[in-house]
Amino acid sequence: MPVLRNISQLAACPPGNSQQDAGLINDAAVAWIDDKLSWVGPQSGLPAEFAEEPVVDCRNRLVIPGLIDCHTHLCFGGWRGDEFQARIEGASYQEIAAAGGGIASTVSATRAASHADLEHKARIALDGMLSLGVTTVECKSGYGLDYDNEIKQLEVYQHLDQTHPVDLVATFLGAHIVPPEYRDRREEYIRLLCNELIPSVAGRDLARFCDVFVEGGAYTIDEARDILSAASAHGLQLKIHADQLSDGGGALLAAQLGAVSAEHLEYVSDEGIQALAASGTVAVSLPLASLYLAEPYLPARKLLAAGVPVAIATDFNPGSAPSFHLPLAMTLACLNQNMAPQEVLNGVTAVAARAISEENRKGSLVAGYAADLVIIDAPTLNQWLYHFVPNASAAVLKGGRWI
Repeated sequence: MPVLRNISQLAACPPGNSQQDAGLINDAAVAWIDDKLSWVGPQSGLPAEFAEEPVVDCRNRLVIPGLIDCHTHLCFGGWRGDEFQARIEGASYQEIAAAGGGIASTVSATRAASHADLEHKARIALDGMLSLGVTTVECKSGYGLDYDNEIKQLEVYQHLDQTHPVDLVATFLGAHIVPPEYRDRREEYIRLLCNELIPSVAGRDLARFCDVFVEGGAYTIDEARDILSAASAHGLQLKIHADQLSDGGGALLAAQLGAVSAEHLEYVSDEGIQALAASGTVAVSLPLASLYLAEPYLPARKLLAAGVPVAIATDFNPGSAPSFHLPLAMTLACLNQNMAPQEVLNGVTAVAARAISEENRKGSLVAGYAADLVIIDAPTLNQWLYHFVPNASAAVLKGGRWI
């Protein structure tokens, strides 16, 4: 029963706390048995039963829950560095897509890649995420866009979840865009999603969630409702890419359908914010996408004021957010969304756990929860997020084992 002591500050991020309160404890200690936390609190209150247990010295550093990246597109073929220059020269996301780039170009590269190639590339990214303190990752399909290649992506996730220390939570995003070969027969592709892919994905337990990109150039509100209703009927929980490039009503749909999360929301309306607050849907902010696309940032202060919990994630993908650096996304959320450090930390722990339906066992440092934590080489939370360095993670405990 190891005990981590000499913790300068610990952020417990208790479930149910307001987002403004990360449960900070100064001069703290943590104990765990196997893969579960057994005690968390002030070092002065450590029960006598732990007095003779092995001690790990934290050396007056910060301890946080294992970080949760609750929105990624982890598995993909190729990269899209050429689009980086095109955007700098003034081309919009929509213009690049209309010229054959964007998601369609990644679909082509992903279809051409083998299972082994995709898994190797995703494993390298997971290694990098883990080194930053990320212990759980949501990962979407959506670059196959046909039966075999969507299943291929989800099988990559299934195998990585079994063989990599990071826990993966898969999301089926077959409705990312309409694939080029179905451009003139959209209804046929939607039937493929609803009648073949969704039943197969759910039946094989390849994904927990189903997601749809609701946007001009992607899917309409009515199409998304049909797809998500089919997913719900097969036991999949719901997510929506909502209001990213325009106010398309995605937040309202997410609230109406009881989606677990609505993601992006850069252009969410006031009506959409109120609907999300009433439904309890988590808003997922993706600051790296706003940075790369030079788009507005999610209006975090308006959402939080309305009572909408705000998670933060990377949106790691080869086009609009080609970085898995969650701590960078956290600092961007502070600077560009006016979120306080405690709000941001909750957004990548307790609130992010809600966004992937893991709030009863992850995202918090409380007894009975997973023994996933990170030692940060800074004395306090404020110091960590203020003084950005390439990687402040000094050590990661995953499932009770030091990585």
